[in-house]
Amino acid sequence: MSEPSAALASEMPALNGTPAIELKPQDRNHHRGRNAIFSILLSLAVIAAVVLEMGGVNIPRLAAMLPASPAFWIVFAAYYLISPASEWFIFRRLWQIPPAGFLALLRKKVYNDLLLGYLGEAYFYTWARRRVSLEAAPFGAVKDVAILSAITGNAVTMVLLFMAFPMLGATQLGLDSRALTLSLGVILAISLFAMVFRRRVFSLARGELVMITQVHLARIILSAVLLAVLWHLVLPQVPLSWWLYLSTLRLLVSRLPLMPNKDLLFAGIAVLVLGHERDIGALMTLMAGLILAAHLLLGAGIAINDLINPEKRG
Repeated sequence: MSEPSAALASEMPALNGTPAIELKPQDRNHHRGRNAIFSILLSLAVIAAVVLEMGGVNIPRLAAMLPASPAFWIVFAAYYLISPASEWFIFRRLWQIPPAGFLALLRKKVYNDLLLGYLGEAYFYTWARRRVSLEAAPFGAVKDVAILSAITGNAVTMVLLFMAFPMLGATQLGLDSRALTLSLGVILAISLFAMVFRRRVFSLARGELVMITQVHLARIILSAVLLAVLWHLVLPQVPLSWWLYLSTLRLLVSRLPLMPNKDLLFAGIAVLVLGHERDIGALMTLMAGLILAAHLLLGAGIAINDLINPEKRG
């Protein structure tokens, strides 16, 4: 029986004293219990991660380093939220998801960063199946958005690497030229594989893929600019142009696949470029601590809300 016929039959009054048969759709709530168990397990895992990570946060030291400027907190909020905001824009264009989808994407960010990479995608896939009316399964779109994010980041990395390669030798910034070359080869191989087999890899139409790539590119560029502004607000004695340069280098270093200890490597580059060894170290500690604290606060709030209100999770 079709869905309109089932809905009509469920609303028909009783005939000849026989109770009407109540018909319920079977495609939405069939896995309701399984989804509830999945959500509870995620909530418990987040709580465990919060407890473990809290031991690595020096709260008094972090509080003493916090800037008093309201502009810093505005820029930090924009920097932290730009990733889920860009994804909400993408899925709004693809599926017309409601504003509640932004909270689901915040959860995705927390699950990926606190628990396991791409676990957030699995959660968002289950959320989309329950909350969004779609003609096809949402797995293809979630997969395409994640793959295009990686490919766009790789493309930006290759461009930056070609531009910065003359000054990134081992004698200047302490980077191994051989490791740089191998990293470039890995990035090129991954990107070429995705392009050659794009018809098998991607599920969405060409126009939608172009839109997603453009949004990812804008997010990457804006994130680098916002990070440079954050650093400048903490250490205003360093010109913003230098912070923009270092933010670009950080983007490059963070995406090189064969570089060990990337955070330490970038901190060394920043000290070598700017000096101010003590200030640079404090700045990197501050930013890492703030992002971790934001993850922990948001993750704790999500987990507690899910355990108290399991049927109202986003």
